[in-house]
Amino acid sequence: MLDHSSDDLLARARALHLPRDFVFGGATAAYQIEGGWNEDGKGESIWDRFCRKPGAIIDKSSGDVACDHYHLWQDDIRLMQDLGLDAYRFSIAWSRVQPDGKGAMNPKGIAFYDRLIDGLLQAGITPYLTLYHWDLPQALQDKGGWYNRDTAHRLADHAEAMARHFGDRVKHWTTLNEPWTFCWSGHASGEDAPGLFDGVKGGLAASHHALLGHGLSVPRIRAAAPGA
Repeated sequence: MLDHSSDDLLARARALHLPRDFVFGGATAAYQIEGGWNEDGKGESIWDRFCRKPGAIIDKSSGDVACDHYHLWQDDIRLMQDLGLDAYRFSIAWSRVQPDGKGAMNPKGIAFYDRLIDGLLQAGITPYLTLYHWDLPQALQDKGGWYNRDTAHRLADHAEAMARHFGDRVKHWTTLNEPWTFCWSGHASGEDAPGLFDGVKGGLAASHHALLGHGLSVPRIRAAAPGA
């Protein structure tokens, strides 16, 4: 067993150097920080519904308020500046910008992300945008969610719409955050939203459509935001 003194470990750490082009950033998920779960026209997401399911969350907590980032985003940008972040990776709450996951957009939801992106750029922080971080609009879940091939096409529509709205300022895009987790923990073992216990069949079906959604989304993003 190796026995390194704290002085030795500190010396080793100080000898490490990051590349000059290394991007030092932070990352969040909309449901985990935004709060404002039903404000300004936002629709219900699968996590809004899941956290209200009896027994789903041990301490009965939810993201209804969370860090209240929806109201405190300016303070949060100042915290990022204090940390010296180069970049901030955040996700779009799909049901905030498009309550039903398709059809009409919600102008107040779009305006929130406009303010956030502009505020980041003014602070010298590069925005990195994730299109989907687990919070599928409940309206799409009611039609089968990631078991329904149509959801992959709705993701692609969402991707294009977001690229058209924000692609003039956002250059870094992620389609899906940790698809293995939301596909398998959400559809095979029931630990995450939407809380389905469908085993391998559920995990594979959700994974297939999530990957199809990624494949359909990428060219739509590139077409709508050539600088992506």
